[in-house]
Amino acid sequence: MMSVVRWLVGAALFLALLFLSLDNAEVVTLRFFRVASWQAPLVFVVFVAFVAGVAIGLAAGALRNVRLKRQLKRMRRDAAREPAAPAPHGAAPARTPAPPPGGQPPFGIG
Repeated sequence: MMSVVRWLVGAALFLALLFLSLDNAEVVTLRFFRVASWQAPLVFVVFVAFVAGVAIGLAAGALRNVRLKRQLKRMRRDAAREPAAPAPHGAAPARTPAPPPGGQPPFGIG
């Protein structure tokens, strides 16, 4: 069900952007600090800006992913190297006391 909704939303978004691009097909001039200028259709300029933003976002995400994987690898290596530390409050595992010689549990339980 969700895949159908996803396809419908994607198709509607595609059609909206297609009609928007067909309506804005004028040629625009980009000037680069009075050094150079470039003429292209507005749709193409917006598309190039979008692709550049996606590429920069993917590169930033990939760099973060690499950094986190390196940190996880370092933490796993350190955890394997260090022996298990005792609990900070010095607690020891609980031991069940032996029943008294009469076979009766303490405090009249049972």
